[in-house]
Amino acid sequence: MTLAFEWYDETIQRTIGFRQASYKDVELVHRWMNEEHVHPFWNLNISLDRFNLHFQKALADTHQTLYLGTIDGEVMSYWEAYWVKGDVIDSYYTAKAWDQGVHLLIGEKEFLGSGYALPLLRAMVRFQFQQEATTRVVAEPDIRNEKMIHVFKKCGFSPITPVKLPDKEGLLMFCEREEFEARWKDEHRETGV
Repeated sequence: MTLAFEWYDETIQRTIGFRQASYKDVELVHRWMNEEHVHPFWNLNISLDRFNLHFQKALADTHQTLYLGTIDGEVMSYWEAYWVKGDVIDSYYTAKAWDQGVHLLIGEKEFLGSGYALPLLRAMVRFQFQQEATTRVVAEPDIRNEKMIHVFKKCGFSPITPVKLPDKEGLLMFCEREEFEARWKDEHRETGV
């Protein structure tokens, strides 16, 4: 498994990694989309045939990259890292050219409620900020998803405004590089991937 990014997180004393998703992951991601803790917020609890088409389109979309997240090598989460320019959220605020966004879910239930969401999100945002021109990462979690909104805030995202998106009502949130790096200075170390 070739990882695009890897961090050892001191707070959980575990290694977090991200590898690029591929079509061979479709059945796993489809299973996660049908989990009770996922489908109310993603609305992708559809047949495997329909999800195949959705996933192929998502993989082919050049303005985003899909990742599977790992903890100590175990695949347990799904991520969409995207460029705001060209995304639906682009029309909701004045985006900078290099703004990035993030969508995520923890698929494997045994990783829920164990304090992993914040370290995972921190690692992904740090990964996105490796693009030197990126000074902001945005998120628009479902406005009903109070747990994830809390995690985004703890990570360094600030609530901006509710937004009516085609598939949900979200809360637009910004994470500015300067604040993120000040907040998490010396918290983690890259493992050399």
